[in-house]
Amino acid sequence: MNPLGPPFLKYRTAGYQGYALQWNPFFEHKLAVASSSNFGLVGNGRLHILNVGPNGIEAERMYDTQDGLFDVCWSEVNENQLVTASGDGSIKLWDTTLSDFPIQNWHEHQREVFSVNWNLVTKDSFLSASWDNTIKLWNQNNPRSLQTFSGHSHCVYSAMWSPHSPNMFASCSGDHTLKLWDTNSPMPVQTILAHSNEVLSLDWNKYQNHQVVTGSVDHTIKVWDLRRPDRELNCLRGHEYAVRKVKCSPHSGALVASTSYDMTMRIWDITTSDLIEIHDAHTEFVLGVDFNLYREREIATCAWDESVHVFTPRCLM
Repeated sequence: MNPLGPPFLKYRTAGYQGYALQWNPFFEHKLAVASSSNFGLVGNGRLHILNVGPNGIEAERMYDTQDGLFDVCWSEVNENQLVTASGDGSIKLWDTTLSDFPIQNWHEHQREVFSVNWNLVTKDSFLSASWDNTIKLWNQNNPRSLQTFSGHSHCVYSAMWSPHSPNMFASCSGDHTLKLWDTNSPMPVQTILAHSNEVLSLDWNKYQNHQVVTGSVDHTIKVWDLRRPDRELNCLRGHEYAVRKVKCSPHSGALVASTSYDMTMRIWDITTSDLIEIHDAHTEFVLGVDFNLYREREIATCAWDESVHVFTPRCLM
């Protein structure tokens, strides 16, 4: 335990390194974690469905896959269903009321799928972003993708729906860009040269319609107003290595959490550019972070040290 930080609950993803996690949008106590053996380079994956209570974290279900899992996203229409992104290019739909196999398996991407994201407005579709440079649009009831978006010249690390519009989404890539898309057009409607290196993560501010946050291999986090794309609103410096994940708080338009290969999770006030919290209790790369929608002060992180931490940062106490 970090002697300087807040107490936290801990769960071991024994033998599997954590890549991503997400709180269930229907239940305050349920958390899904995507993980991979052998650091995602070769070998199996495991999806962990966890119950988080005041006295600890217990595994409700675990699902093993033939390849590593890089991302996970709960359905917005069915509290028991979720999709995972896999290193073999597949996307799987799971139902936690069933014990063994996925209820749907799609395999159209030619390389690793690195992110999946459910539409928060229409709730009837989700996106996948892949190292094959493409983004695909899916409906869980359709055996094939509905649309493919090609515009990046390098791996697409993330594609995220706007929480304000049913048709708009943003993506980030190894080509250093942030792109804005409309599902009515096959090509991006806006391209921003966002960083001096690969852009690994993005998220939308839930309280500012045109605001997007990006995190990069160049160690920085940038805040963008899509109406004024020539220059970032803010550049947050403090991570010592690549920024792996950025996550905007669902409870405050000012707060952003970030994770990094420097083994920390940090919380920032993007209105003042202040670094207001460092969680440094992990002992390996920190990859996943999410805010609990229902417990306003609760955050979860996962890392390559085979552990999940759930805690209330001091800045939120």
